[in-house]
Amino acid sequence: MKKIWNTNNAPAPVGPYNQAIEFNGILFCSGQIAINPATGDLVTDNIEAETHQVMKNIGAMLENAGLGFENVLKASVFVKDMNLYGRINAVYAEYFNEDTAPARELVEVANLPKFVNVEISVIVGRE
Repeated sequence: MKKIWNTNNAPAPVGPYNQAIEFNGILFCSGQIAINPATGDLVTDNIEAETHQVMKNIGAMLENAGLGFENVLKASVFVKDMNLYGRINAVYAEYFNEDTAPARELVEVANLPKFVNVEISVIVGRE
């Protein structure tokens, strides 16, 4: 059965999609950018702050579904500039350890919504 998960602790969808959909114990989370859900403002002080906000938004969606970063199976990371990879990766690594790090791809793209520098989506499983 398909279940829709949305929370006020992550940015509200701005189109015809939901924050997350669960099907057969797998949670598919929509891509997150660095929108502060409390203010609706973009966090773009620097790439580290931007990436932390993205991860906080993902964390809020996971928590809403009763899950955590240790449950993430796969992450898709989209970056505007591959030269930011090291700095994005350093922040990303703070949310996972060697035992819980998911499979992942990181790709450079021409542009992202609202012209941000990073967007991340995850696929999560229940144990």
